[in-house]
Amino acid sequence: MDSYGYDLGSHHCPVSTGSEQAQRWFDRGLIWTYGFNHDEAIACFKRALEHDPDLAMAHWGIAYATGPNYNMPWRLYDDQGRAAALATAHEATQAALARIDGCTAAEAALIRALPARYPQRDVADDMEAWDRDFADAMREVHAAHPDHLDLRSVHVESLMDLTPWQMWDLKTGREAEGAATQEARAALETAFRDDPAAMSHPGLLHLYVHLMEMSPTPEAALKAADVLRTLVPDAGHLVHMPTHIDVQCGDYHSVVHWNRKAVEADLKYYRREGAFNIYTGYRQHNYHFVIYGALFLGQIEPALEAVRGMRDTVPDEMLRIESPPMADFFESYMAMEPHVLIRFGRWDDLTRFELPEDRELYCTLTATVHYARALAFAALGRVEEAEAEEIRFHEARDLVPETRLLHNNTVRDLLEIATEMLRGEIEYRKRNFDLAFAHLRRAVELDDALPYDEPWGWMQPTRHALGALLLEQGRAAEAEEVYRADLGLAGQLSRATVHPGNVWSLKGLHDCLQARGETVEIVHVRQSLDLALARSDTVAASCGCAQAAMRAAS
Repeated sequence: MDSYGYDLGSHHCPVSTGSEQAQRWFDRGLIWTYGFNHDEAIACFKRALEHDPDLAMAHWGIAYATGPNYNMPWRLYDDQGRAAALATAHEATQAALARIDGCTAAEAALIRALPARYPQRDVADDMEAWDRDFADAMREVHAAHPDHLDLRSVHVESLMDLTPWQMWDLKTGREAEGAATQEARAALETAFRDDPAAMSHPGLLHLYVHLMEMSPTPEAALKAADVLRTLVPDAGHLVHMPTHIDVQCGDYHSVVHWNRKAVEADLKYYRREGAFNIYTGYRQHNYHFVIYGALFLGQIEPALEAVRGMRDTVPDEMLRIESPPMADFFESYMAMEPHVLIRFGRWDDLTRFELPEDRELYCTLTATVHYARALAFAALGRVEEAEAEEIRFHEARDLVPETRLLHNNTVRDLLEIATEMLRGEIEYRKRNFDLAFAHLRRAVELDDALPYDEPWGWMQPTRHALGALLLEQGRAAEAEEVYRADLGLAGQLSRATVHPGNVWSLKGLHDCLQARGETVEIVHVRQSLDLALARSDTVAASCGCAQAAMRAAS
C-alpha cells in the first residue's frame, strides 16, 4: 500500500504520459473502474489530469466510468442523473478526442469508440441503442488490437452491458435470446488460455464471474474466482465477487468469510468517504451476502452482525436523497432482520418486533415486519392474531411503490411470494392442509420465476417450508421430491435456483430417507449432513415452522 491509503494490487496499464504520478493515478482509476467504484475511479482520473492535463486516456477514463455499466444501465438512472452523467461523459469524450495526437494506436482506438457510446450531449429516448453502437465499435477495436487485455476487458463489458443480468436463459441453460454470451465467453476464455497475464487481470476475472454465475456450469469460474478474491485487497467489490460463484457451488462458508473481508475493505472507503454515495449499495450488497450465506450455513450470529453493520452505515438522510432515488435502490436491504429471525424460528421475538417510525420511507421493512409477525403468530398457533396481522401486511404491501427494488427484483414481486407463503402457513394451522400446500406450492412457483439475482431475491427458499410441513403430515415421498429439487439432485431446476449442500434440505432429505427405511443413499446423505451440521446452529427441521424445530428450540 502506498500513500494513497488503499491497497489496489499491482495491475498496470501503460498510457501515453511523461508523468509518473499521472500514470499512477490512471492505474488507480482503471482498477476502481474494474471494481465498479466508479465515483472513486473518476476522482482518480481527475487526479491524473492534475499531473498531466493533456493525458487523453484520463479523459477517456472519466467518460467511460461516468456512463452505464453492468449494474447500472441507462434505464435505472433517474432523469436528472441520466442528463448529468451524459453531459459529463460527452464533455470528457470531446476532451479525449481533442488530445488524441501522440496516443498509441490502441489508445486512439479506445477513444474513437467513445462517440458511439455518447453521440450527443442531450438525452435521447432510446439511449440503449447507443450501447449496441458502442459494442459494435468495440468489436472492431478488439479485432484490431487482440493482445491488449485492458481493451479486451472494455470490449467484453460492452457486450455484457447489452443484456445485463440476462446473459443466460435459466430454463434451457443456453445463451439468452439477444445476448452476446458466447461471444463474451470466447473473448474471455481465449485470453485465459493464450495469455498468462489474463488470469491476473481484475477486469477480465470480474466479468468472467458475472458471465458464468448464472450459467449451467458456474464451477467453470472457480479458478478465476480464487485468483480474484485476493487480487485487489481494498476493492471490496472484487473481494466479494467470487462469492457469486461460491454460493452457486454450495460453499456457504466462503460466502460468509469473503464477504466479511469485503466489508472490511468497504468500511475503509466508508470511513473516508461516508455513506452519501452510490458505493453504499455495494457495501450493502456485501452485508446482504453475509446474511444469505449465514442462513444457508445455519448460523444466526454472522447474519445478525451483518444486519447491525448495514443498519449502522446507512443513515436515514442518505435514503431520503431523491436524485438519484436512494430509497428505491437501498431501503429494501434494511428489511433483512425479520428474514433472519424467521429462518431460525425466533417466533416470540418476531411477535414483539417493532415497526419503523417512518413507515413511508421504510415501506419494505414495514411490510416485511407485518409478514413476519403474522408468520410468527401462525407458527405459534395463534391463528386469529395471524389473520389480523395478515390484513395489515396486505395494506402495507400495497403501499410499496413499483419503483422499490432489491437489486434485480421489484419488492412488489417479492412480497407476492410472502403473500402466498403466509396464507399457506395460516391455512396449515387451520388444518386445511391441501389448501395450505397449494399456497406453498404457488410460492415455490413464484420464487423459481424470479429474475436471476445473487443473493436470490427471496431470502429463505420456499421449498424449505413446503418440505417441512409435508413431512410433518406424513407425506414423506412428496417432501423428498421437494428436498431433492432444492439440493439440485432432481435435475428439474436451473442451476441458479438450487442450493447445493445446504444444511436445511440435507436434514429434510435425510429424514425422508429415514422415514421410508432407505439404507444405501442415507449413508452418503448423512455424511454430508454431519459436515454441514458441524458448522451450524441447531437444525432440527428444514423450517422453523415445523413442530420438530419448535420442540428443539424450546
